[in-house]
Amino acid sequence: MRPTTKVARLDAIRQALSRHRVNSQQQLSALLAEQGIEVTQATLSRDLDDLHATKLRYADGSMAYWIPATTDQQAMEAAAAEGPEVEGENKTDAYLAKILTGLITSVARARNLLVVRTPAGAAQYAASALDRQPIKGILGTIAGDDTILIIAADDEAASSRADWLMTIVSGQEDARA
Repeated sequence: MRPTTKVARLDAIRQALSRHRVNSQQQLSALLAEQGIEVTQATLSRDLDDLHATKLRYADGSMAYWIPATTDQQAMEAAAAEGPEVEGENKTDAYLAKILTGLITSVARARNLLVVRTPAGAAQYAASALDRQPIKGILGTIAGDDTILIIAADDEAASSRADWLMTIVSGQEDARA
């Protein structure tokens, strides 16, 4: 269930665009309707504009909506011809490394949970950066002042994400999402 606020609607749009290749506003409206969110075309247009959504051309020639902060790796690769390319690096990792380096001081794992420490006041910013990326095996985060709780899908995902997180914030080149 979602509240009927604009913030909730924008979040639903972000999630829909990160999980589906959405080619039209009509398709997006149908995805939102499945969640009980009814929206007019004019409102949807304004929402997409507020989210800075653009359309990308994929290798197969199709066009789909894209929001840079919530995209998956395939969409980033599809956009490479239209924007600057990060050579040989996973773009999600490059983005997160840029944001999180210097903010994460430790990572501890307890089964499918990761406890991530940051300097005071940095946890919400770091958690937001993680939440805006579709990271396989991560269900979500909860942030306090200097601690982030990352909920992984299972113990194995938590273990691999702990290693991955330490790799990207340490500046090592072998980070894999």
